[in-house]
Amino acid sequence: MTSRDIFDNLSPLDHRYWEANPELFSALSARLSESAQVRTCVRVEAALLKTHLELRGRLSPGLEADIDAAAGAVSPEEVYEEEKTTHHNIRALVNVFQKKLPAEVQSLVHLGATSADILDTAKAIELRDAVRGVLLPVLIGLEEELCDLAVREAETPQVGRTHGQHAVPLTFGFAMAEYVSRLGISIQKIEELSRSLVGKLAGAVGAYNALSMSYKDPEKVEAAFLGRLGVQPSEHSTQLAEPEPALRLLLEINVAFGIIANLADDLRNLQRTEINEVRESFGAGQVGSSTMPQKRNPWNSEHVKSLWKAMCPRVISFYMDQISEHQRDLTNSASGRFVVEYLAGFADAAARMRQVIAGLTVNREKMLANLKLSGGGVLAEPAYILLAESGAADAHERVRRLTLAAEAEKIPFTEALKREPETEALLSGRLAALGLPPAAEFFSRPEAYRGRAAEKAKSLGEKYRALMGRLIKE
Repeated sequence: MTSRDIFDNLSPLDHRYWEANPELFSALSARLSESAQVRTCVRVEAALLKTHLELRGRLSPGLEADIDAAAGAVSPEEVYEEEKTTHHNIRALVNVFQKKLPAEVQSLVHLGATSADILDTAKAIELRDAVRGVLLPVLIGLEEELCDLAVREAETPQVGRTHGQHAVPLTFGFAMAEYVSRLGISIQKIEELSRSLVGKLAGAVGAYNALSMSYKDPEKVEAAFLGRLGVQPSEHSTQLAEPEPALRLLLEINVAFGIIANLADDLRNLQRTEINEVRESFGAGQVGSSTMPQKRNPWNSEHVKSLWKAMCPRVISFYMDQISEHQRDLTNSASGRFVVEYLAGFADAAARMRQVIAGLTVNREKMLANLKLSGGGVLAEPAYILLAESGAADAHERVRRLTLAAEAEKIPFTEALKREPETEALLSGRLAALGLPPAAEFFSRPEAYRGRAAEKAKSLGEKYRALMGRLIKE
């Protein structure tokens, strides 16, 4: 076939993104490219041939070696050339494979199978191998970096934010532990679903018509064939293997994609000039703007969000490909091919986010300064709780009045509190009962009011680090 310069490719995945991460994309290509798909389909045909020979007592070590050699000699170029005549991809592949085999076994090639038996089984293998061999290692690497960050920054004070407004204090490690937990759960689900993909050898409408001409128990033949490939049989096939196992896996991958995009958004916002709590790594010669030399843009976090925007809507076509008229139609013949691009986009986003987390600089001083920006107003919540526990029925209104006064007069919350000695005394009394400093001191140190943030960050980081270690071993 004609080779082409990568910069003549239409998809940015095959030039810009490939060049930015050649190791990742080469690993995906080895499992998902057109060449890989041809190799996998031949591998499936070879497994079917070996199954026929084994069930007939004819499979010898020498013949098995001949079959493997013939399968390894089939090239995508030959198959594509043959397809110009057949106008059918699987028949073209079968014809090329047959010619490379010993004459005495050629008649058994593709026996009892329909094209979808080979294609759907091959797709299950390709998806499984791409997820387990490429996507899961990248995701586990990202999760481990997040675990390290959560534990390392477990004690780092940060203001919590809801609706973009300062809420109550927490720690940066706790904020990252959110993603440790969410992504960790999703990774485990992806791993589980990757082991649940199905193939088939049930024939043209799924009722084993063709195999019934050769065997009394065609389902036993199917199980033996798929067992060679490490794939489960579909419980009920039409001409197609049931689509839900692959659909569920792709949907869970999209759940993980959304989690990673959410993390990217949070980190991008924390890098705003006026917030400046974290920074992505920035190369010595890197440029943030063609006209503003001072710029250091959070471009990798933005890239991750942008990849999610491009790929997430493709989930609609995954759902649409779930539907096929009667026993089969070909309305998924084009749309199904773009699953490969989706997986590549997701892999690149996950790898980029791992790079961001690994090189993230945390500005602890700025985090503390931002926490104290409201002059202690973020401690309105404990003031309200302490007053209510002291028996003040108007606790919420008292604290609301104090915070409004502090804000209007631009004074610290503690200064406003001094104007209400009765309220301050009630607060100090309750604090003393809890073994805490008096109100003036307590409300001047908002970083001390963090609940279980530090403990939760450490426990989740350690929990998911151990879980990822077990997944790697498995």
